[in-house]
Amino acid sequence: METAGLQDRLEQHFKWFHEHPEPSNGEVETTARIRDILGEAGIETVAAPPDGGLKTGLVARIRGKAEKPVVALRCDIDALPITEESGLPYSSRNSGFMHACGHDFHTTSLLGAALLLNDERETLEGTVKLIFQPAEEGGGGAWQVLETGVLDDVSEIYGIHVASDQASGIIGISPGATHAGVGVFKIAIKGKGAHAAAPHHGRDPIVAAAQLINAAQIILSRTIDPFDQAVLSFTHVEAGTTWNVIPEEALLEGTFRAFTKEKLTWIAGRLEACCRGTAEAAGLAIDCDWRTYTPATNNDPALSEFAAETARSLGFPVAPVGRIMGGEDFALYQQRIPGVFWTIGVNSPHGTHHPGFIADRAQLSSSARLHAALARRSLERLRGKGTA
Repeated sequence: METAGLQDRLEQHFKWFHEHPEPSNGEVETTARIRDILGEAGIETVAAPPDGGLKTGLVARIRGKAEKPVVALRCDIDALPITEESGLPYSSRNSGFMHACGHDFHTTSLLGAALLLNDERETLEGTVKLIFQPAEEGGGGAWQVLETGVLDDVSEIYGIHVASDQASGIIGISPGATHAGVGVFKIAIKGKGAHAAAPHHGRDPIVAAAQLINAAQIILSRTIDPFDQAVLSFTHVEAGTTWNVIPEEALLEGTFRAFTKEKLTWIAGRLEACCRGTAEAAGLAIDCDWRTYTPATNNDPALSEFAAETARSLGFPVAPVGRIMGGEDFALYQQRIPGVFWTIGVNSPHGTHHPGFIADRAQLSSSARLHAALARRSLERLRGKGTA
């Protein structure tokens, strides 16, 4: 397929996806559109609603000359609950939702790769599985796909993300962790209500919450090596209903992030210690509930070099990826399957998750070509090693 023709076709698809954003686990129209495009090209789906183990999203398959080896390419399809302010003529038609993280770009890029690979399926040295994953934005989408078992035979996996602050067309690839592991916490403080004029008759959960928030800042500033990268943020504080009543309860929520499982566990342990100390000092009860949402991404070193070499062979400039504290559930695939999570610069005037985010759609065919090349060359390399 000619690059110009592919680009025009992908831009049409991209504009539709951008105009029709849907939330995590609610990507019904998006899934149907993807399935229609794949179906028109004669590409089969192997896991899709309603009987494929997924409520939304799908996994497709392109079989080459042999059934094995198998490699996978992954994109995400959900949008964010953000009201768009980009000013684009193809802005969101779904009020209150926007593709502010580039998932419309990822989806369209993978569709382009699917069309390219399908055109050369008779020469492919194995099978390519195409993951159009739902619910990346906190909805458990990667787990949903993994639990179908459709990836059990996959030897390698590759995923894409836009880089809003990179010049258009720059391919970002680095070995090891590029996105942080994510922990979430909820802290319930149970005190004793009282009249605001008689605080000594109660056990004030608001004061305890304030003390706890301040005490928790010591976790990063005084107990973690300054050369380690970590974040602890309180993002939800709730207590009371009026001005003259000390409430009985307070609620705190937030997130902590680091690049190793051990550091995530350490931060959580110190947060629990802060809760115990504050509870004892204030004479009330504090319950701290936390969990790890996703681990850090973990790009296989050898496959990272392979991916970088593949990008350079196509004429793309390649640069290292700077670590970010944002989480990415592609890491869940990497716990089971060696793989690489790479980025492409889209030179947005605003960062991802901003209502003014704009992805440079001129890079759609470039990312599609790299997707396809990674799959094709991975199969060739795996076949050469006798992998089945």
